[in-house]
Amino acid sequence: MTLTELKYIVAVAREKHFGKAAEACFVSQPTLSVAIKKLEEELELKIFERNASEIAITPLGEEIVRQAQTVLEQAASIKEIAKRGKDPLAGPLKLGVIYTIGPYLLPNLVRQVIDRTPQMPLMLQENFTVKLLEQLRLGEIDCAILAEPFPDTNLAMAPLYDEPFLAAVPVGHPLAQQKTITSDQLKKETMLLLGTGHCFRDHVLEVCPEFARFSNDTEGIRKSFEGSSLETIKHMVAAGMGVTLVPRLSVPSSALDGSPADEQDFGDSSFVRYLPFEGEAPTRRVVLAWRRSFTRFEAIAELRNAIYACELPGVKRLT
Repeated sequence: MTLTELKYIVAVAREKHFGKAAEACFVSQPTLSVAIKKLEEELELKIFERNASEIAITPLGEEIVRQAQTVLEQAASIKEIAKRGKDPLAGPLKLGVIYTIGPYLLPNLVRQVIDRTPQMPLMLQENFTVKLLEQLRLGEIDCAILAEPFPDTNLAMAPLYDEPFLAAVPVGHPLAQQKTITSDQLKKETMLLLGTGHCFRDHVLEVCPEFARFSNDTEGIRKSFEGSSLETIKHMVAAGMGVTLVPRLSVPSSALDGSPADEQDFGDSSFVRYLPFEGEAPTRRVVLAWRRSFTRFEAIAELRNAIYACELPGVKRLT
C-alpha cells in the first residue's frame, strides 16, 4: 500500500462521494477508484460499500480510515520536523473558530499573530462546533477555539478564558432602565435565539430552559425567534422584537460607557442596552483544542500567547 492510496480512502470517507474525493485529491475519478480497489484487494476486504445513491464505510473500513489518517499525519510530521529544525513556527496554522467567537476575537488575534509570528499565518475556518470537531479528527484543521461543553473526542485542550453573558434589550424597553437583570425577569420576555447547531443557543437555554418549549400560550413565554447570527439577533433586538443573551466580547465598547459609536450599527447603546446579571453571571468557558498527535507544539504555544495578548475586556483569563 502507498501513502497516496491512504490519502484517497480518507478523502472518500470525508466526501462520501468518489467524484468529489477525486476533485479534492486533484486526480481523475477512475484513477482514484482503481487505487482504492487495489488497496481493498491487497487487504482482502471491503473498505466502502457502494450503491447507486450513496457510499457507506464498512465497520472495518472505519478503523482502517482512522489508522490511515494517523499514518498520513505521522508522514506529514516528518516534513514538520525538518521545518522545525530551521524555524519551529514556519508555515501556516489552520485554525477553526465557532461562529459566536470568530467575529469578536479574530480581528485582534490576527493582528497579534502578524506582529508576533509573521512566518506563521493563520488559515481560518468558521463553523459549528460539531463540524470543527470532525475537521480536527480528519486533520483538515490543526486546532480550534471552542466553547465548552462538547463531546469528549480525546483532544488535547488548554483553557483560554471564562466569558460572562449579558442581556441585550431594546433601548426603549422598561428593563433598559435597570442596572442589572435576573434570569426570572427574562422568563417574561420574548427570547430571540440562534438557530439549531449553534452551541451558544444551548448556553442560553441553560440560563433560561423554559425557552426550549417553544410554546405560544405558556404564560410569560411567547414564541422564540431564530436568527442566523448574533449580529442579526442584535438587529432584531434593536427593532423591538425581543431580548437575547450575548457573550461579553460581542458587546461594542461604545455600549459599555453609554456613548454612541462613530458608525451606528444597531448594536451600540443608541439602540440596544446591555445589562449584566445580578449576582453571579452565567458564563461559558472558551478553550483551544488540538489533536494529541499534532506535532507543532511551539505553534500551539505561540497561538495561546497571541490570544492572551489580545484585549479581552470583561473576561477571566485562564492559564
